Amino acid sequence: MAAAAADADAAEVERLYELGERLSSAKDKSEHAADYEAIIAAVKGQSVKAKQLAAQLIPRFFRSFPALATRAMSAMFDLVEMEELAIRIQAIRGFPLLGKDTEFVSKIADILGQLLTSEENVERDAVHKALMSLIRQDVKNSLQPLFKHVESGSEIREKIICFLRDKVFPLKAELLKPQAEMERFITDLIKKSVQDVTGSEFELFMGFLRSLSIFGDSAPRESFQELIEIIQAQADLDSQFNVSDIDHIERWSSCMYMALPIFMRGASSSKFLNYFVKQIVPAFEKIPEEKKLDLLKTIAASSPYAAAQDSRQLLPSVVQLLKKYMPGKKVEDINHNYVECLLYTFHHLAHKTPNTTNSLCGYKIVTGQPSDRLGEDFSEHYKDFTERLTGTEETVRAASKRLTQGMADFNKAITSAKTEEEKTKIKSDQQTATRTMRSYNNILAMTHPLHMKSPSFIGDKKITLSWMEQPKKPAATTAGLKRSQPATNGNGPASKKGRGGMQNQLVNRAFEGLSHGGRGSGRGRGRGGRGRGRGWGGYR
Repeated sequence: MAAAAADADAAEVERLYELGERLSSAKDKSEHAADYEAIIAAVKGQSVKAKQLAAQLIPRFFRSFPALATRAMSAMFDLVEMEELAIRIQAIRGFPLLGKDTEFVSKIADILGQLLTSEENVERDAVHKALMSLIRQDVKNSLQPLFKHVESGSEIREKIICFLRDKVFPLKAELLKPQAEMERFITDLIKKSVQDVTGSEFELFMGFLRSLSIFGDSAPRESFQELIEIIQAQADLDSQFNVSDIDHIERWSSCMYMALPIFMRGASSSKFLNYFVKQIVPAFEKIPEEKKLDLLKTIAASSPYAAAQDSRQLLPSVVQLLKKYMPGKKVEDINHNYVECLLYTFHHLAHKTPNTTNSLCGYKIVTGQPSDRLGEDFSEHYKDFTERLTGTEETVRAASKRLTQGMADFNKAITSAKTEEEKTKIKSDQQTATRTMRSYNNILAMTHPLHMKSPSFIGDKKITLSWMEQPKKPAATTAGLKRSQPATNGNGPASKKGRGGMQNQLVNRAFEGLSHGGRGSGRGRGRGGRGRGRGWGGYR
């Protein structure tokens, strides 16, 4: 019985070889449609080897028999669903040959996209190669069905996104030609796809868009505004703020920080800042403590790029929060992180609209505009604000002194630690103490110029926020050599291109990870009734 089956199997394979040889040698293959039909029919047979051979022959002669194209495609789809791995791989390898007929490209790309879920490495590798071959033949019709899976939230969306990230995006220069047309094409696909994504996925897509030439350094302002509008939609700025919606708080903070490099290009931050003033500040006290700092860090980092009109709108809220967290007299301790963020924000906003502080803080800054309000008496505001500055300074100096005394003990503790776990814990505490000291120093540097009736506001980014990467100290110079330029603390005057060190630092941080802890990995927020919780993580 087994011998008879083997003989039949061998006979079927031999028959297919003969059909293939006859088609190969035929000058007019259209006269041999019956031979091609017989090859297609072999897919329904029992012989595994015959099916594997059919998977090779069907693509080889596919273009010679357009009238049989649909039947041939159906047979190939049957082959990739079979249990035998060798048959599936052979069919997958043949798909790019079928794709030379534009009519079937989208369907083939769709099928190959679904096969990305394969658990067999060799099969998944074959799918990757077949898909890339298909994409090189027809970028538009190949990518559209793949992005459709992302947009619709299908079960294979994560596999599709990984494929795009690892295989397609790195080859954008090769695949996106003509450049302007194809970059616009893929931008439109991405804009539809990011309606319901995780934080890390959105970060991936935005990073890719920022790498396109249509959003490059020389792009018009409208292009950067388009990117901001994509980020704004992701942040749900048209929705009512719900203090219990942690996901929304994290998403707003993440999106705002992601937008920083784009604000630097001239895109408007108004909508983000208006949302902070009108929606977030009124509910600030009800926001969980661990999320408040994320919000304040984000506002601080974005404050250098706020327009003057936005600064005027935002300053009253910032002063309101400052008064809450700056004590009117010396106390045991303050929330130095909050105060540092708010003072930094205050300086940068006030630098753009200094006379706004006259009515808020009692200053006497003359710009010649009616908004100076110099004829009104705001002396009580000045007294209150400067008392808070003094109380904050006294508290910070005392805390700084205590911290300095304790800093010397860390090295001793590390030396005497008995386990690596103990050493790691001590080093972590030492790093925290160092950041706290930076925060104290920043607060004192920012409160000092605010005591005058007409103070100067720090708008040149001389302050590096304590949680950001600290600028490296300039290398020591050798006697007799030309001295290096004065250190700028990473935030000095703008370069010839108009971007200072701090701005480049923000760009790097914004696109390196937006958060040392990474963004969340939860699924999307549930648009279109799919109900997925996105899970965005606030940066640290």
